[in-house]
Amino acid sequence: SIAKPLHSLGKLEDLVVQLAGIAGTPNVKIEKRALVAMCADNGVVEEGVTQSGQEVTAIVAENFLKAETTACIMAKNCRADVYPVDVGMAADTKVRTDLKVAHGTKNMAKMPAMTREEAVKAIEAGIFMAEELKGRGYQILATGEMGIGNTTTSSAVASVLMEEPVETMTGRGAGLTSEGLARKIQVIKDAIALHKPDREDAIDVLAKVGGFDIAGMAGVFLGGAALKIPVIMDGFISCAAVSICPEASGYILASHVSKEPAARLILEYLQKEAVIHGDMCLGEGTGAIALLPLLDLGISVYHSMSTFEEIHVEQYEELK
Repeated sequence: SIAKPLHSLGKLEDLVVQLAGIAGTPNVKIEKRALVAMCADNGVVEEGVTQSGQEVTAIVAENFLKAETTACIMAKNCRADVYPVDVGMAADTKVRTDLKVAHGTKNMAKMPAMTREEAVKAIEAGIFMAEELKGRGYQILATGEMGIGNTTTSSAVASVLMEEPVETMTGRGAGLTSEGLARKIQVIKDAIALHKPDREDAIDVLAKVGGFDIAGMAGVFLGGAALKIPVIMDGFISCAAVSICPEASGYILASHVSKEPAARLILEYLQKEAVIHGDMCLGEGTGAIALLPLLDLGISVYHSMSTFEEIHVEQYEELK
């Protein structure tokens, strides 16, 4: 009934409708928003699949507390609070550790990344964060992560769950050479062949070739769905987390199409359409945060604009 051509704001309108459906109210509000950044280390970095070392995870995680990461700077501009969570870093830092499952995963090239019990515990850590933040009045959550090696684990998880070739689902991450990319692909293929994860059992896949950060984000998505809080997924790592729990996708907003080659394929698999096509691949939740100003614009029109009835103009109708 708003006085403008039907569907003329495209996905901005669709997102407002989705927000109303998730919350179960036409009074759409996302005034209190938070970014949850799941931080964890991955044992597979021992195989030389990354450009940087595991110590970077802890450094960046602590920078979340100092508001010095890219995501933090963006979040401040978008009026979002940032909550880093140590769900499985190799080192203990000043980041909260009460939800920590272990000091990093095992090297999936040699053994399962984690036990099934650890996978479930990491998922529950994400659910706990959704519960905690809803209790503190947050109305929308964005997901982020920090974990050196997590494009490797995400490629492995997505490859198994989507039954796609590892080569199709694997990119250069933070900047691997062609030689490094070839090594990364082979490590993933060998790990999948070694552990034979069951694609019909997402937790089995997660436990054998996944990461604690992926599990934690999956928990945030599940918690949001259960609590009727919209959750924004970020890029490739976040998309891989949603592939663990695709039944929750109706409660999830797709932010952007990551530059990582598999991101578009996972979005299609999840039947999600992202709004932003910006060739971003930073992670941390930067793409998810970038969606917030667009949501604000759509909501402002929804709440503020006159209706056709108010301006005494005949309303547009759907024409066939």
